[in-house]
Amino acid sequence: MREITLSQAVNEALAEEMRRDDTVFIIGEDVAEAGTPFKVLSGLVEEFGTERVLDTPIAEPGFMGIAVGAAMTGTRPVVDLMFGDFIYLVMDQLCNQAAKTHYMSGGKLNVPLVLRTNLGATRRSAAQHSQSLHALVAHIPGLKVALPSSAFEAKGLMKTAIRDDNPVVIFEDKLMYNDKAAVPEEEYLIPFGEAKVLREGSDITLIGTSSMVQVCQKAAELLSAQGISAEVIDPRTIVPLDEATLLGSAKKTSRVIVVDEGHQSFGITGEIASRINEKAFYHLDAPVLRMGAMDVPVPFSPALEDLTVPTPEGVVANARKLVAGEMLHAA
Repeated sequence: MREITLSQAVNEALAEEMRRDDTVFIIGEDVAEAGTPFKVLSGLVEEFGTERVLDTPIAEPGFMGIAVGAAMTGTRPVVDLMFGDFIYLVMDQLCNQAAKTHYMSGGKLNVPLVLRTNLGATRRSAAQHSQSLHALVAHIPGLKVALPSSAFEAKGLMKTAIRDDNPVVIFEDKLMYNDKAAVPEEEYLIPFGEAKVLREGSDITLIGTSSMVQVCQKAAELLSAQGISAEVIDPRTIVPLDEATLLGSAKKTSRVIVVDEGHQSFGITGEIASRINEKAFYHLDAPVLRMGAMDVPVPFSPALEDLTVPTPEGVVANARKLVAGEMLHAA
């Protein structure tokens, strides 16, 4: 084991899969010469050349369409979408074509495509470059959606995604590219649909996605000092979702908070909370609580932006009220 950044982990995953399978290629804006604005892909074009690491014009619908066609005809494209906010531009190719081709062809065609992009606020990038839009694509049958929470998850999930015969969307948190974690030197994959219990607990379950996993872990540490035992779970993928692990924890602790950086209304927090309420209702001592981002465009002002997303202190405050038996709604 060694500690590497999330950026290095993604880079390693891509390089390993491109060496293993010469049908894998990367396409997107600034992926070759620049290595993306976040430098995640630096060095790949030197090894694999411009025929497999393809810079494109600023034309998201165009290069996404190219990738869908290439996937249908025998290759495994990895589409690099510079910011998750630009996913609106590729929704037809992704949701009407890639997601539905296997179904509409009666199973004769596959679209083994990976769309890797990012999410996350508090980077001072303003309303058009700070959104967390994973709930949009999780709503579409035919797509798988992964949310790595560390370098370890980022590498294992990326390798699994590239080998999957279905279209997969991976969202990486922009603030986590320099975060380090222990990653094995030998090859490993992380199966989709298997959540990870990061911390055992008995009083309350904290379910976090992407960078909100760290928020939940910090909250659990603060709660522990106050005599409250919190279990922390990372779903890893929201499609498919590991209901069994989430329900098992909810039945054990009887209290649950779901934390996600997407907007709270009609989002991932609501879906997970609803499934737990439906399938573990008689084991709960309180309604499942949701904590998502405020339903406002992400502000540019640092003072305002920091208020829009869940914090460890906010999770702690709500957890204490749930454990004390108080009924509440997250702001």
